[in-house]
Amino acid sequence: MGHLFKIAVVQEKRDPDNRQINTEKGLKIIREAKKRGADIVLFPECWITGYEFPDIDQSLPIEEIVQLPTYREWSSQALEANSKYLESFCQIAEELSIGIVITGYTKGKIKPRNTAFVIDRNGNVILKYDKVHTCDFDNERMLQSGDEFKVCEFDGIKLGVMICYDREYPESARILMLKGAEIILVPNDCGAMPPRIQALSTRAYENMTGVVMANIPGEDAGCSCAFSPIIWDRSGTPINNTIVLADNTTEDIFIAEFDIDKLREYRSREMMGNTFRKIQAYSDLLTAEVKQPFIR
Repeated sequence: MGHLFKIAVVQEKRDPDNRQINTEKGLKIIREAKKRGADIVLFPECWITGYEFPDIDQSLPIEEIVQLPTYREWSSQALEANSKYLESFCQIAEELSIGIVITGYTKGKIKPRNTAFVIDRNGNVILKYDKVHTCDFDNERMLQSGDEFKVCEFDGIKLGVMICYDREYPESARILMLKGAEIILVPNDCGAMPPRIQALSTRAYENMTGVVMANIPGEDAGCSCAFSPIIWDRSGTPINNTIVLADNTTEDIFIAEFDIDKLREYRSREMMGNTFRKIQAYSDLLTAEVKQPFIR
């Protein structure tokens, strides 16, 4: 048996906006995850704060929206760096010697950010990631986008984070892979999951990284999942890379177990990831120009 790394994937409901209730429930989940042998606990998107937006006419320009009293009141509720709720998760991480990926709206320069924190076993925040691909076609234009994908080291394993809509863009996982990520963690809150699950499996395959997603349960949601990068056996026969795949509605903690030695051995010999890329042909990826039919 190799070096096993166990991720507790949380598929549970949380209150739309009650930070205290969500924190208390989150702490109970962490205690249960510890009993189940988890090394780190992955929560869905915006666990502490809820993933809600103020009721504002979306036809208004964003410059007007951010000046409205309703918006300002909502924005002011974003978590500060010294949030007592975040501190509660840091404290339990140290108490139980367990890792945590916790999420919520945080203070930005102008607008709130959609943020994930990775907390180590000593209760230290070792990574703060702000969602890069905010859904600017919808309510998330009320948020400030992040501008960097980040990787941290936990228990000697390189972890990357991307949030929800980030997974729709292959570049998100690719940059995390290029920065050394061995496993990519994905806090999520959305529905219409079948194509999104396929995309996550593909992200694992093409980058030779593990991929783990935690989603809120619901009739068209849920499907929290984990995928191994190992899709060929030694003889070249394709194998099923699904480690965990929940249904839509079950509320539970699912344990995704990765054999890190096998993962690294596979990455050392197979040919995806950053093995034979032809970067001289990639310059168009860095242009900001948008042409039809993609102009919105």
